[in-house]
Amino acid sequence: MLKKSMIIAIAALTIGGVAVAQQMAPPAQTAGLKRTVLQKFDVPAGERETVTALIEIPPNMDVARHTHPGPEVDYVIEGDVNLVVEGQPPKTYKAGDSFVIPQGTVHGGRSGPNGTKLLGSYIVEKGKPLASPAP
Repeated sequence: MLKKSMIIAIAALTIGGVAVAQQMAPPAQTAGLKRTVLQKFDVPAGERETVTALIEIPPNMDVARHTHPGPEVDYVIEGDVNLVVEGQPPKTYKAGDSFVIPQGTVHGGRSGPNGTKLLGSYIVEKGKPLASPAP
């Protein structure tokens, strides 16, 4: 787990320079889902920013289908999640697993019986909501 954390940290610093931690409460697309932004910084060229968030999903909760205005990289810290990505079969990820969701890809899922805690990183267009409901 430490190795994966180091890889994520090095990648974030490589593409964004020195990060300054900020706290903000982005809108959640599903009632009950909690996403705590841990840091946010501009990506070189200034049109995008990197957002790192702690995502906490209560037990046995459906996460509504949604999209992000940039790629999402998640690492499962605790529990498990059944991820449903449009055009792919559902897949379950457990603690220690990671996954990537491309920009604009519709996805949702369901947390396991003990809930799910994820570390999510997004490289998104500035000024756009972190998550938007899918049609």
